[in-house]
Amino acid sequence: MICKSALLIGLAFIVTSSKAASHNEECKSTLVETIPQHLTYNETVISKDTHDELLALINSATESIDIASFYWTLLGKDVMPKPVPESRKGEDILNALVSVAKNKSIKLRIAVNDDKQNSVHNEDLSALQQVAQLKRVNFTRLVGAGILHTKFILVDNRSFYVGSANMDWRSLTHVKEMGILAQNCPSLAADLANTFEVYWYLGGTEVVVPKPWPKEYSAKFNVTHPQQTTINGQPYSVFISSSPGELCPAGRSNDIDAILHIINTAQRFIHIAVMDYFPLFLYKRPTTFWPVIDDALRRAALERGVHVRLLGSHWNHTRSSMALFLKSLSALSNGKVFKGSIETRLFNVPSFTPAEREIPFARVNHNKYMVTDKVAYIGTSNWSADYFVSTGGVGIALSTTARNETNLHDQLESIFERDWNSKYSQVV
Repeated sequence: MICKSALLIGLAFIVTSSKAASHNEECKSTLVETIPQHLTYNETVISKDTHDELLALINSATESIDIASFYWTLLGKDVMPKPVPESRKGEDILNALVSVAKNKSIKLRIAVNDDKQNSVHNEDLSALQQVAQLKRVNFTRLVGAGILHTKFILVDNRSFYVGSANMDWRSLTHVKEMGILAQNCPSLAADLANTFEVYWYLGGTEVVVPKPWPKEYSAKFNVTHPQQTTINGQPYSVFISSSPGELCPAGRSNDIDAILHIINTAQRFIHIAVMDYFPLFLYKRPTTFWPVIDDALRRAALERGVHVRLLGSHWNHTRSSMALFLKSLSALSNGKVFKGSIETRLFNVPSFTPAEREIPFARVNHNKYMVTDKVAYIGTSNWSADYFVSTGGVGIALSTTARNETNLHDQLESIFERDWNSKYSQVV
């Protein structure tokens, strides 16, 4: 499953249980969440806080920080004329980046999507550009459409964050996010660094996509040859996947193929939490059907008896048609006819105060992850065709034969169950 077709820039960390080349490495890793203000659960939240972990990650840098991002709105005034107090969490991150670059002489590089929101008048990037190198990646010019939707931070080529959180104060306070933080993982970080170098090259002036990519961008690990490593004292296999095909150097597996592989190898259950789910192109005209993932989920339920749960997101900007696609899937839940099932729900993040209702593009479950009986996958792409054909993203997935409370796979499964059974989740 090596990249061949022209898809979006995506990225996925896949951790599987298959045999692979080994590389002994002791990594520490934790799940990282933003639980929106005033959102409460009956059970204990087992993840770490996004703001706290990103701040510690940045401050731990001794040599370099590389950031791949969609956009930057860390300052409260970027979003509202009268910022709410909690927007200071975004300023914490911005100030930390400026401080470590200036006072610790950290080499700071930022690859960002090239659009009006990230123009030269953006105050966040203007401040960072005084202490950092910055490149804007223009997907329309490079591959004909799309955006850089990637979200990761790489520190000292040893530690990193990959997840759904944008460089936005709302992602630290009012938007429900899911990510993973890995520390002391140099070989995994090196593979992620190769993807950053792809972005960095493409941010150059008048560059074109190389055909083929030079060997130094190649991936050592892929879906058929994953890396064996140790995370939190437990064995895992890992590889990073990417898309589109033009941006896949030799050896790099395709992101959508990785997702389909995870679905197709599930035997008992598939749990998915994603903001948008559409088996079509959302931003391309005319509307084009794209049932690639939809077909795989139906096949899993009907042919292999897998139990599928899909938790979408409902907020002010949810298209009404998503409920129809989810209902179409859940129509297959009939124990008298099929061994498997597909259940669908929508997660709603309420606004508990008038001030919360005034914050634009907030109070939403922005998660993008999947957990099966074998693999846990955390991504940054919504699940429509555009996010696998013309939009950039990143992700991470895990599997291990070890099963205990410290296992990242089992923790992600518990988080899904927590959300699925919560008062914020409703049947479509």
